[in-house]
Amino acid sequence: TGDDKDDLQRAIALSLEESSRAFRETEASIAENKASLKRTHTEVWSDSPNPHDRKRIDNCPVGLKNVGNTCWFSAVIQSLFNLLEFQRLVLHYSPPARVQELPRNQKEHRNLPFMQELRNLFSLMVGSKRKYVDPSRAVEILKDAFKSSESQQQDVSEFTHKLLDWLEDAFQMKAEEDRLTNIKPKNPMVELFYGRFLAVGVLEGKKFENTETFGQYPLQVNGFKDLHECLEAAMVEGEIESLHSAENSARSGQEHWFTELPPVLTFELSRFEFNQALGRPEKIHNKLEFPYMLYMDRYMDRNREVTRIKREEIRRLKEHLTVLQQRLERYLSYGSGPKRFPLADVLQYAMEFASSKPVCTSPVEDIDSSAPPGCAASQQLPPPRQVTFICAENWLQNREILAIHKPFTQSRLPPDLPMHPAPRHITEEELRVLEGCLHRWRSEVENDTRDLQGSISRIHRTIELMYSDKSMMQVPYRLHAVLVHEGQANAGHYWAYIYDPHQRCWMKYNDISVTKSSWEELVRDSFGGYRNASAYCLMYINDKKPFLIEGNLSSACGLDKLPPDLKHYVKEDNELFDKEMQEWDALQARKAQQEKLALAAAAAAAAAAAAASSTSTSSSSPQPMSIESKLLFCLTWFLLLGQAMMTPNMQGIIMAIGKSSSVYEKSGPEAAFFKAIKLEYARLLRFAQEDTPLDNDYRIQHIIVYFIQNQAPKKILERTLLTQFADRNLAFDERWIWHQDYRNFRETTILMTIGLELFQKTNYVESLMYLIYAYQYNKELLTKGLYRGHDEDLLGHYRRECLLKLNEQAAAMFEAGEEPEVTTGLGIMNELVVPCIPLLLVQEVERDLLAVEDMRNRWCSYLGQEMEANLQEKLTDFLPKLLDCSTEIKSFHDPPKIPSYSALELFERFSRIMSAMGRVPSEGR
Repeated sequence: TGDDKDDLQRAIALSLEESSRAFRETEASIAENKASLKRTHTEVWSDSPNPHDRKRIDNCPVGLKNVGNTCWFSAVIQSLFNLLEFQRLVLHYSPPARVQELPRNQKEHRNLPFMQELRNLFSLMVGSKRKYVDPSRAVEILKDAFKSSESQQQDVSEFTHKLLDWLEDAFQMKAEEDRLTNIKPKNPMVELFYGRFLAVGVLEGKKFENTETFGQYPLQVNGFKDLHECLEAAMVEGEIESLHSAENSARSGQEHWFTELPPVLTFELSRFEFNQALGRPEKIHNKLEFPYMLYMDRYMDRNREVTRIKREEIRRLKEHLTVLQQRLERYLSYGSGPKRFPLADVLQYAMEFASSKPVCTSPVEDIDSSAPPGCAASQQLPPPRQVTFICAENWLQNREILAIHKPFTQSRLPPDLPMHPAPRHITEEELRVLEGCLHRWRSEVENDTRDLQGSISRIHRTIELMYSDKSMMQVPYRLHAVLVHEGQANAGHYWAYIYDPHQRCWMKYNDISVTKSSWEELVRDSFGGYRNASAYCLMYINDKKPFLIEGNLSSACGLDKLPPDLKHYVKEDNELFDKEMQEWDALQARKAQQEKLALAAAAAAAAAAAAASSTSTSSSSPQPMSIESKLLFCLTWFLLLGQAMMTPNMQGIIMAIGKSSSVYEKSGPEAAFFKAIKLEYARLLRFAQEDTPLDNDYRIQHIIVYFIQNQAPKKILERTLLTQFADRNLAFDERWIWHQDYRNFRETTILMTIGLELFQKTNYVESLMYLIYAYQYNKELLTKGLYRGHDEDLLGHYRRECLLKLNEQAAAMFEAGEEPEVTTGLGIMNELVVPCIPLLLVQEVERDLLAVEDMRNRWCSYLGQEMEANLQEKLTDFLPKLLDCSTEIKSFHDPPKIPSYSALELFERFSRIMSAMGRVPSEGR
């Protein structure tokens, strides 16, 4: 009736007003809570908030955190820590009890505190429950010893020298104390790392012989192919003959002979040279091989005479080898001009030419094959001089063709021109004699070439085996660690390969990352010639002294071997870490308990009128709720709260709606409501269970689909169906958590959609920030469940591609060489690409790591290229930032502003861009 219609209109108006007010209050509450929990960029990319992600797995070696360009520290310390004898010395070091009686100097004030911090650091590396530990305290003390600024990366050799000096001084204090107590002083650092050699030679005709001590032995790389060649050059300076000749020569030279080798033998590989033109050092990227097992017998003083004989024999063989190689070169590069070819090939070509038969053609035949229209192809053509008049009648119609085919009077070709090079006149007898000679000569050349190559190979083999007899294999040194440098002479990144004798494999120590590796990977990164990485320092250990690596202090039982003070220190740190994990677990347990309580408190409710329910069941996709449906959801919620909470006006509204809806006629309002909610829930459940393509993601259209896929409690589902965010108390219980998650999902979707739209338009600069934050927010969502967010691989792909595109653009600008473009390109790298690189490194995804490697290789490829001084200087300043492998983000752009979209608008834009990008994973979501 009309009255009923008026009642319905009044009910709707009142309900909408109430719903609007409740919605505004809810929004304000959510905003307030969101502000208190606002995510900042420093929190997103710092250490994982979940301490279980930072927990040490079994007895995996502990990594070291990069606290600001300290990869040089990590590489050296890990190499020394894995020397078990060195580890024991540091852990069991005790400061002198009578320090006051020792000579005071400046070093005491820093050496002793450093030794204590190094002991603490080593103890954590032995027994910590953490995946990696922080070396900041030890690093800060060490940095004072360097003249350069804190931010500059240190040279491995310089740092190792300084470290060993400090350790030697610290143990020397202890030795001095022992001397005061009538104990023979011994410095274990000296005994472990220092050796002696004898320098013998002639200086201006006078012989000399001196004994010297050495620690790290320096070797030049440039001009040598392997470690033995470097050593041979370092052991002999000047003319060898003058050193052991009976005559007093005026020539000068000297030899080094090791009299005592240290248990730990360290070689510094000098991979730099000074560029006079640029006025700065440059790195040498030449390939230099080194063996896993190094025999030092040939360099020992006790083998001086034998080695001299062998060196002389090798010198003679190399001279002969040079002659043979020169002869072979004449066969392989034959000719007197700039272009040279193998002689066997030259003879073969001559034989092919001699045996070729001439196949003649003429200009007339060539013209016939392309006769202009109107001329018969089979027509006999007159002599060449008359060709221009053949088709004169068609000249007007074929003006363009005649313009192309010039008259032969202007470009005459010789008659009977062969199509292929061949002798014009040769008799059968001449051909037979010539072929016989050429065959014989080619055979002789090939035999001579094989003989020369065989002789050269035999000489190489003889030289290689010169020191292979057992008498020259009595001083074996096994490779323990390789310190690798990537970059240029004064900037780059360091990491270490260290052999684990217990697992019998190589381990790669790269700051906080400690992973299993292989000899093949070590060779690729260490020998040089690949990318811009190469070995900078080699650490060998005496293979006959097992005490250097015996035991395993980093195992579970290692904690018991620590001194009492360090054992207490590690236990305290582990207790703090355990407490952090317990607090995290308690927080997660509370969240889980809230969800369980929500399941127990679920309440049934009605959701829509009969018309709305029939429309929803026939719809093929989720539809926005009608005004009447929203009204019913709100009013039904008040009904469920109980009759006591409902005013007569509210009851009248419900009854008015019931009278206006035929669905209530037979079963009453409560039954109709329950029936409607079941129908709506069944419809959304069907959408949630469908495996839909990315461009038709129902989660974006309806929050219930998102909740169902993520197994939200039943109570959350029902109340959300009822209220549709209209409950004024939404922000004050566990329902807020679920609604907040969905809000985060929508924000992530908006960031992803805008980022992909900008990427499609090749606006990579703006696209990057949207994709970066979409990936990070999405990653947070996925930690709670598989369907909380979007496809991680998809977002990772476009984040990676965007960075690669920007890198290419910046590199192209740098290559242009123009000042504005160079500045813009380096600005893109410094402000966008470089800050994002740690995001690709931290998760260690193979494709991301390869992308970072490609970006670095592109810029490192400019090293050694000719360029203007100002470009070289800018490249030198920029490369350290690019090559820094720290996974910490200290500063980053603020997240982009997120616009507001309706669910339908967002869904449509998302569907369009996903269809346009055309990259949908094969396994659905």
